Parts: sequence; structure tokens; C-alpha cells
Amino acid sequence: MKPLDLLIIGGGMITNDLLLPSGYQLQRTGGVGNITVCARTSARLIALKENPELREAFPDQTFDAMPALTEPPEKIFPDLYLEALEQMPPRQAVIVAVPDQAHYEVVKACLQNNQHVLCVKPFVLAYAQAVELEKLAAVRGLHVGIEYHKRFDRRALVARRQYAAGHFGEFRIGEAKMIEPYYYRHSNFQNWFTCDKTDPFVYVGCHYVDLVYFITGLRPTSLSVSGVKGRFPNGREGYLWSNARIRYENGALLSVTDGLGYPDDAAGSNDQGLLLYCEGPNSSGMIQHDDQDRGVRHSYLEGIGCAGSKYNYVSPDFYRLVPWEGGEGSKPVGYGFDSVAANIEAMTRIETETTGMSEPEALTRRRSMIEEISKKGILATPANSSINELVVEAARLSILNEGAWAEIGYDPAPHVTLRK
Repeated sequence: MKPLDLLIIGGGMITNDLLLPSGYQLQRTGGVGNITVCARTSARLIALKENPELREAFPDQTFDAMPALTEPPEKIFPDLYLEALEQMPPRQAVIVAVPDQAHYEVVKACLQNNQHVLCVKPFVLAYAQAVELEKLAAVRGLHVGIEYHKRFDRRALVARRQYAAGHFGEFRIGEAKMIEPYYYRHSNFQNWFTCDKTDPFVYVGCHYVDLVYFITGLRPTSLSVSGVKGRFPNGREGYLWSNARIRYENGALLSVTDGLGYPDDAAGSNDQGLLLYCEGPNSSGMIQHDDQDRGVRHSYLEGIGCAGSKYNYVSPDFYRLVPWEGGEGSKPVGYGFDSVAANIEAMTRIETETTGMSEPEALTRRRSMIEEISKKGILATPANSSINELVVEAARLSILNEGAWAEIGYDPAPHVTLRK
């Protein structure tokens, strides 16, 4: 298979922690060609280039930087990604890793420039935008993936298979949580994670909304989200904590608690997990995932753990660098890498299988492959994960109205309204 060139738009935390090392590993193994990272400032790209862990893991690899590293670090290039897209050959791979509120315009620009896209979650903040982008991608025969990597967690895949087989019964009530570290408040979050733009439920609670739908297939029908406001170090106000209550089409309830406040000195890099209670004939079932303490604990001589801590719950499941059997350095492993790799491989497969066809024939085949990917439901696509956009839209409506219940309807067309 001919490798696709990769453009990563955004040089922040997730690019450093997952996306760039995943791209490097795929480049090593022939799945990715040239790699470019485009950010708003050269400072972010310099930090990526100089990251000692990445340099040690991938000693012979680097990326093309936009803007150039020689540009003044204080200079901002807000629209440079458009130039990066214009320079790419058509039908390559782009990963969008920018703040939530910018996803729509950046993904749309990628599709208009005939590029396959993988976007970090949540995809967009309105259902109509998701539908628009899905149609645009279909017209051009382009794959759009959403980086809901928890779908690739083996425990989620096992639960999905066994739930479908009826081994748990029907989901009735549950709870989920994802509390991110306190130190996020001192990061670039304080520049964009404001009350008018997003909140913890939209940012990370969406992972568990998608996961419950992925496992059970049940659609949400209403929700209420309440937030707790606070101020970032730069003085900007944001929702730093949130709690959501989601009602499903079978009457089930899910509570989701999120925040930016897990103690930096605590053992886990965050606090997350899922608990679902189910009912069957004269019995009940349960799905419980502890996604924080996965049974591995390290105590270091120095403070090399999360936020400089010494004692850590170390999750080997999401993303870790381990010795690479293929040569010098290390390789990424975990369901985070698996998710990125599966989406890039889907793009490559689409292009490989249509090489040499006439354009009308190739377009028909691309559309067929994209439809097959969506129907299988493992990779998150706009077609199989749009309930997330409905939930996000309803969540923003609710939290900005002091936790009022928002209704999600599906007939005659999907829509969101505030309960009167």
C-alpha cells in the first residue's frame, strides 16, 4: 500500500502525547509518508522538536514545521493551516487537533481541499454541522474519522460483543466520570476553555456518551448538565466542573461527572471509569470499568510522573512508549495508538483499492468502502456517531440555561429543544 503524507493541524498536548508519536511509528512501518505539523506559533513546534522523550524514541525521525522554527515565537499564524492544505497533494491524511470550537471550520477546509480527515473529539458542536460535513465528505469520497479512542479499548470491545449477545440484559442506570488533572488549568486551556465555548462534559464526558452508545446502541433522548464555574490563572472564567444526567430511549439514566481538578499530587494522572447496571429476566447484570487504576503502580526516585509526582497509577492500556523490536528507539502501544492507526489505515486502504480506476468508478468504490466502515461501527464516523453531536448541542443549551433539561428528538428529523 502506498503511504499517505500526514498533516497534523495543532501542536498542543494531544499532538505531543499521542498523535505525533503515532504518526512517527506509522512512518517507520511504511503506513505514513512525509509528516508536517502546523501550529499557530513556532514555540509549540520547537517544543515538539526538542521533546527529549520523542527524540529518544524516534532518533532518526522529524517533521516539517509550519511556521518555520526561525519565526519569532510570539508571532501568531491563525490561518496557516489553509496554506498547508493547499500545498498537499489531494487525498492524503490530515489530523485535526485544535480547540473544540474550531473543529467545524478546519475539518471543512480539509474536505474542500480533498483530504481524508481524523478529528479529535468532540467532532463538532452542532448536529447540523456534522450532517453538512458528512455530506461534503460523501460527495468527494473522503473518509472522516473521529478520535473516540475508547472504542478500541479491549474492555469496551468485549463489552460491546457480550452486550449484543444478551449476556448483561438491558442497560438501566449507571454512572461515568472523567476528572482531568488540575495542571490543565495552567496550560493553553485557560485561553480557550471558557464558559461561552465549552465545558468539561463536552470536552471529555463525550467519551463516555459515545462509549455507552457504542456498547448498548441506545440513543439519548434528554439531558441536563449543570456546571461549576471558576477562574483560570489568567483570570478567564470557565466551567471547571460539570455533572450531567442523561435519559435514554428505553428510560435508562446515566450520570456523568467531569472536571479539570484531579489533584496533581495524587497517584492517578486522572480519575475515570464507567459503571452500568443492567436488567434481564429475573436477574441483573453489570459492566464496570476502572479506567484509572489498571493494576500497574510505579514509584519513581524522581518526580517524573504526572505533574511531577513520584507515585503513579500507570495505565499501560491507552498509550505508552515501549522498546521497539524493529530497531533503535521505542514504539507507542495502546488503544490510543490503535485508534489513530486504524483510521490512517482506512484512508490508505481506500486510496490503494481505487488506484488505477477511472474517477467515476473510483468515487463509487470509495463511497461504498466508507459506508462499509460506518456500518461496521468500530471506527467513529459522522454517520455512526452523530448522537454525540446531538448530545453536545443539547449539553451546551442546558448548561448555559442553568441545567435546564434539553430534549433530543429523532422524528421527523434529529433535533434539540429546551424543555418548557
